[in-house]
Amino acid sequence: MTDRQLVIVAALTLLVGVGAGAFGAHGLKRMITPDMLPIWQTAVLYQLVHALGMLAIALMGARMGSPLLSLSGSIMFAGILVFSGSLYVLVLTGTKWLGAITPLGGAAFLIAWAMVAVAAYRATP
Repeated sequence: MTDRQLVIVAALTLLVGVGAGAFGAHGLKRMITPDMLPIWQTAVLYQLVHALGMLAIALMGARMGSPLLSLSGSIMFAGILVFSGSLYVLVLTGTKWLGAITPLGGAAFLIAWAMVAVAAYRATP
């Protein structure tokens, strides 16, 4: 993903995250059991934090020009889709087996952040 594409995807992911947060705070409470609301909130939090991370990666990529950063942004987006997406579907449908794939999204986050660290370490000052 190019830096420009990463900014666009990050901005749209933030837009959806804000909408999901608002939906959780205002509309979802009446539709789900109270124990499911913190799961929704966790999905929103990780989506927003990692979408901001994607913006930061795009800015660093423009400065450092590292292909590793570009790849890390894509992996971070995949992490959002798997981690937050599986939690959203779990809350909305009650499909419990999705909890088994949520950690794969978390692993994608860890890999992406490790790649950012390596890219920054390798960058010439």
